[in-house]
Amino acid sequence: MMRRGLLLVVSGPSGVGKGTICKALMKLREDIVLSVSMTTRAPRVGETEGVNYFFTDHKTFESMIQNGELLEFAKVYDNYYGTPKAFVMEQLEKGMDVLLEIDIQGALKVKEQYPEGVFIFILPPTMEELRNRIVGRGTETPEAIDKRFTAAYNEIDLMENYNYFIFNDRVDLATTRLISIIEAERLRIRPKFVKTLIREIKEEY
Repeated sequence: MMRRGLLLVVSGPSGVGKGTICKALMKLREDIVLSVSMTTRAPRVGETEGVNYFFTDHKTFESMIQNGELLEFAKVYDNYYGTPKAFVMEQLEKGMDVLLEIDIQGALKVKEQYPEGVFIFILPPTMEELRNRIVGRGTETPEAIDKRFTAAYNEIDLMENYNYFIFNDRVDLATTRLISIIEAERLRIRPKFVKTLIREIKEEY
């Protein structure tokens, strides 16, 4: 019995640790495919086509924007970054769950095109801890830290657009919570697909 895969969209404020949780999940689960983004920047040393990114040129990327072939995209300085729709949909049709780790604005764009996705918001244990994590990176000026923290503080309001939230107090616990969400969602009755599921069950009898 073939089920349609789940699009799992994990996002949250900068510094909350969403990338760390997703990496931990992928080490534990071989039945989930990581969404591969597309970019117009040149490959860096050690990066592999189709693994780290799909690499393309500006003309092709802009054509994909015009043709609606991206779930979301953004331009960062001189380069585009986005999520190719065809790759994600192909995996979902195969019955594979697809994990998309993305910023909040990107997640909301994905929801506009694919509202049946599972949207999961990662929260810090406290806002003070989030600030400590941002400061702990040691890569930004005090002004940049304040700007990033203020943005994160305001982004908390957008959590109402999500299906679930997870506090990232410990990576192992947060990963376990994420797995619990995935298992529950795999068993949830979805109006859009329930008739197909019923038919397949009866055909096996």
